[in-house]
Amino acid sequence: MGEMRKHYSEAFIEQTVKFIQEQTKSIPQIAEELDIPAGTLRKWMTKHRKFENEPLMDRETIRQKEKQIASQEREIEDLKEEIAILKKAMHIFSKERN
Repeated sequence: MGEMRKHYSEAFIEQTVKFIQEQTKSIPQIAEELDIPAGTLRKWMTKHRKFENEPLMDRETIRQKEKQIASQEREIEDLKEEIAILKKAMHIFSKERN
């Protein structure tokens, strides 16, 4: 018939949430290791997080942040190059003409 639901103690849930926060693995990976559904772990994280202002970081969010950082690094390099060109131009145009 139906599958029996597992019940977990509050202490176990809090220890699990702390464990998840300390890991660099994704929630699905941890769910597989602990044999607990990923949805259940996400609910526990939402309810029992100790760092309320800390956003949940999943792989997609990390990828987006990495892309944003790479884009910003390229923009910084472009701006440095523009500054160097402007400095050279300023130097050329500020010379006295005879």
